[in-house]
Amino acid sequence: MDPIIEKLSKAQPMLWINPNLTAAEDALNKLSISEKDTAEAEARLERFAPYIMLKFPQTAASGGLIESPLTETPAMLWRLRHEYGAPIEGTLYVKRDCDLPISGSIKARGGIYEVLKHAETLAINAGLLKESDNYAVLAEERFTKFFSQYSVQVASTGNLGLSIGVMSAALGFRTTVHMSADAREWKKALLRQKGVTVIEYPSDYSAAVERGRAASAADPMSYFVDDENSVDLFMGYSVAASRLKAQLDAAGVTIDAQHPLFVYIPCGVGGGPGGVTFGLKTIFGDNAHVFFVEPTLAPCMVLGMATGLDNKICVQDIGLSGKTEADGLAVGRASGFVGKVMRGLLSGEVTVEDAKLFDYMRSLIESEGLFAEPSACAAFAGPVGLYTYEEGKAYMRAHGLNMKNAVHIAWATGGSLVPEYEREKYAKTHL
Repeated sequence: MDPIIEKLSKAQPMLWINPNLTAAEDALNKLSISEKDTAEAEARLERFAPYIMLKFPQTAASGGLIESPLTETPAMLWRLRHEYGAPIEGTLYVKRDCDLPISGSIKARGGIYEVLKHAETLAINAGLLKESDNYAVLAEERFTKFFSQYSVQVASTGNLGLSIGVMSAALGFRTTVHMSADAREWKKALLRQKGVTVIEYPSDYSAAVERGRAASAADPMSYFVDDENSVDLFMGYSVAASRLKAQLDAAGVTIDAQHPLFVYIPCGVGGGPGGVTFGLKTIFGDNAHVFFVEPTLAPCMVLGMATGLDNKICVQDIGLSGKTEADGLAVGRASGFVGKVMRGLLSGEVTVEDAKLFDYMRSLIESEGLFAEPSACAAFAGPVGLYTYEEGKAYMRAHGLNMKNAVHIAWATGGSLVPEYEREKYAKTHL
């Protein structure tokens, strides 16, 4: 058996280095998407800013743009060095998508963007809207009534459903979220409070996708947000990179050959981390080194990429359950679209045991006073893995990197909407 597959099948924590990583320019030139698509997504989000600011006043400070803080976390860095045994060089930041307005997770980027694009397309095609209009008009009753003719459906382990549900309901769409068994009860309850129909399945995420896709296809007025294959979702996520660059510039942080950027992103089906990675590579090129992090019980993306089979293989095929405490990452089969795009762009992947997620979560709270849900805290396994696995040390040597100037960013993908009683439960969880 291939040693990578053997480790994955035994649910052993590991670091996989992508052997297909190539020069960013070459890899990007082979793709059917480009930075032009990201620029279009960014422009669309700016058009919607007046509407978002009106409907979601918490975005007023950012002028209606849905963005999260970038916070340097020296105390957490100290913990990773001294308590987790990782001699990490450089500086550590947390990209706090756990605090993104509206839905409190990275899914606010892609999920909300795709809903907005769909709404814009419908309204323009009906002659109700022009791109030159002030999009605040979308809050008027005539638009809510217009959108109520249509439905939006999505399958989710939780956070994507929240972002799609909240924005779709605000616009007036009839909204259905197909939830897999891994989804937290509080996320289902919050969606129902927003007027969203939640359909629960006893099976995993992939099965919920199939059922949701079929239900939407049977309704000519329905639109399915396809987390496995959506280019629109992907492009919404990619906008995060230019926003991050602006934040780094504002903080006086340089990224170049002598100041490499390392970004670690928790990964489920792959759309969110894939889109962010694409954006980062278009901006920073070979100076950006991106690693995904997955739970050892549901490492679908590394399985697909390491075998080259992408979505033609699932974790159950190698004897894993796919069941993990990292609910947002509980995906058995990765996006084939994202796997192909990441082929030449992704530096590698780290897998992490569930118990560590709660350890990292507690460390972040204690050291920095920041909360992110356990699945988001998987990001910290990235820099720890880079510096503790031989494969990581070899990667740094092979690229001749000046790691003393490295900038490490743990992408905290969700958490601010987690109820207090759930946070207390998480804090007491020791696996």
